[in-house]
Amino acid sequence: MDDIEVPQYFICPISLQIMKDPVTSITGITYDRESIEHWLFTSKNATCPVTNQPLPKDSDLTPNHTLLRLIQAWCILNASKGIDRIPTPKPPLDKFQVLKLIKHLWQPEFQLKTIRQLALLAAENERNRKYMIEAGLPKEMMLFIVTCFKQGQIDGLEEAIGVLNFILIPSAETKQILVENDHIIESLTWILCCEMENHLTVKSHTMLVLKKIIEATSSTVLERLKPEFFDRIVRVLRSGITQQGINATLHVLLEACPWGRNRILMVEKNTVYELVELELGFPEKRTTELILGILFHLCSCPDGRAQFLSHRGSIAVVSKRILRVSPAVDDKAVSILSMICKFSGTYMVLQEMLKVGAVSKLCSLLQVDCATSLKDQVRKILRSHFQKWRDSPCIGGSQGINPS
Repeated sequence: MDDIEVPQYFICPISLQIMKDPVTSITGITYDRESIEHWLFTSKNATCPVTNQPLPKDSDLTPNHTLLRLIQAWCILNASKGIDRIPTPKPPLDKFQVLKLIKHLWQPEFQLKTIRQLALLAAENERNRKYMIEAGLPKEMMLFIVTCFKQGQIDGLEEAIGVLNFILIPSAETKQILVENDHIIESLTWILCCEMENHLTVKSHTMLVLKKIIEATSSTVLERLKPEFFDRIVRVLRSGITQQGINATLHVLLEACPWGRNRILMVEKNTVYELVELELGFPEKRTTELILGILFHLCSCPDGRAQFLSHRGSIAVVSKRILRVSPAVDDKAVSILSMICKFSGTYMVLQEMLKVGAVSKLCSLLQVDCATSLKDQVRKILRSHFQKWRDSPCIGGSQGINPS
């Protein structure tokens, strides 16, 4: 094919390949549909790549049938030279087709076929997902999941969760769905207990959807989460899912932390222990930030601190993250150690801090460029336990911690 001269107007200005579905934008430039839609929807550009004129993502893309016929005829003419024939593209999905599929969704004889078709269309491109949102598909998917929960049905759940995972549900719409149906959160956490063939993928997608839901949930709902909610969430962390799913799970727990009742329920479900175990696996930066954020909240209650100290690696893993991950982690790690020292600072605990290098790490913070408030917190910890740690080499070399 390298020896064949392709007419220049057959070539997409973006992909530089022969166009398979040429469409003309409002700026008068013709592109391959897949390339220009990726440019507008996925890359989130708002200008024509050739003319640099404004090109809103909801602007019309008109199929260029004449050019397509010319390209197809040229391909047939050059078939003997290794040029593949370009089939006529199927018409793109529109809002009215989605509305028709939604009707089929609630007809038992078409239900499974329809939901699988919707899952394929949602995965296909951003344009399809845009029309799905406009047609109200997120709400229908939520209602389908709630119906499955009430009937104990798992057929179609994987596809429904997949659709919701692909679609970026507007926050206002999510809030409205939650107002209209109070079984959404319970239904999603029920899925986490269902045995399905692709259970790791389903659980990960479910947690990503649940994260979107929890972020839009009112405080009155969050403060009344059931014990079963936390039991199932912590089980997900324990059983293992994708990295994206783990971070979504941690986001959900962090959103629930501000309420004392939730913190107590989390501790009862052994969340502190599971978080320390997860952190011992040296996760990515964002995961560590989320873990320490949750531990900070849970260590604010006595049972949380007791569970933290019951894990032999807790103090070591938190202190080792200081100055190794991010300023946010430094802040949370120092706050955790501060609470441990202030409320649970027994002789054994303070000696453990010396042994695993926590005291040394605190001293190191005084020698680096970090927030003044963080240094003040470190000095307060070191001064409070100066008598127990005075023989440590790092204490003798640190400035501003000797009691006056």
